[in-house]
Amino acid sequence: MTTPPEQVRRATIEDLPQLMALWKQEDLPWQQLEKRLKEFQVIEGEGKVLGVLGLEVAGLEGHVHSEAFARPELADRLRDQLWERAQIVAKNHGLVRIWSQFSTPFWNHCGFQNASAAVLEKLPSAFAATPGLWRFVQLRDDSALPASVEKEFAMFREMEKAETQKLVQKAKFLKLVAGLIVAAVFILVIVWVVLWMRTQRQPPPM
Repeated sequence: MTTPPEQVRRATIEDLPQLMALWKQEDLPWQQLEKRLKEFQVIEGEGKVLGVLGLEVAGLEGHVHSEAFARPELADRLRDQLWERAQIVAKNHGLVRIWSQFSTPFWNHCGFQNASAAVLEKLPSAFAATPGLWRFVQLRDDSALPASVEKEFAMFREMEKAETQKLVQKAKFLKLVAGLIVAAVFILVIVWVVLWMRTQRQPPPM
């Protein structure tokens, strides 16, 4: 019997119980991370979450954070898949850099380097709130960043906005349909009551 392949995907609300257990296991601030679920990618195997990695996005900068693994002996192999997924997500967002505060050997071999004072000036304020040594990997050259990237990023945001509007419209439509069904049932009940009362008023046959 072959073992089903592991799947790397975006975290969903159904993953929360397992994610919270992993975050608690690593002594991470799970109460805060729970509210940032959309930042996380998970790797799943045999129906269980084996690992999780966060990617916070601020403009064209990314921050990998809050990694956790169910089986520490598999951590590096799982990291490799999650890091590959994070780079794909970063590319989709048109990021120029990914920041990190990880210090495990795996991340030392992923191209991360210590940030100089000049580079640290580019660290988004959203990330700077976390104290500690910052490292980064450059994905694109700032000076050679084509205008098309900004355009692609704007298009990506518009696509997300359009998708959200579709969901809102769908929710409104379903709400309208539900309202019409309730109204129809209410009318049918009223008609039934009126007819029943009429039959009760009719004199019994002689």
